[in-house]
Amino acid sequence: MGLLVADCCPINLADKLSQFSDHWNPRIAASYNDNEVRLAKLKGDFDWHSHADTDELFLVIEGALGIEFRDGVQHLERGEMIVVPKGVEHRPFCENEVHVMIMDREGEPNTGVNPSARTRETLEAI
Repeated sequence: MGLLVADCCPINLADKLSQFSDHWNPRIAASYNDNEVRLAKLKGDFDWHSHADTDELFLVIEGALGIEFRDGVQHLERGEMIVVPKGVEHRPFCENEVHVMIMDREGEPNTGVNPSARTRETLEAI
C-alpha cells in the first residue's frame, strides 16, 4: 500500500502560531518517527533543565533567542537553529517575544528531567 498525496498535508507555521498567544507552552504541530514538531512562543527567562535521553532542537522562526549553558551563551536569530545534546543543562531566554519550532522525542516533558511550575504534562496538538 503506497502513500497518497492526500496523506501529506503542508503545515503553515504562521497559521499554527496564530492559534495561541501564551508563552512557554509548546503545541504539537506534527509527529514523525516517534518525534514531535512543537511550536511555541517564548518571552522572558525559562528554567534551567536538561533532557537525559534525547537531544533537543530549537529553530527560531521569528525574533531572537538566547540559550544559556553552564559554560556560556549562544544567540540565535531568525532562521538559525541549534541542537542541544542530551544531558546538557540549558536555559532559553529572550527579552522580546520569539516564535520557535522545537523538535523533541514524543512525550518528552518540556522541562526534561527537571519538573517545575512550567512543566506541561500534556501538550495540545494544533
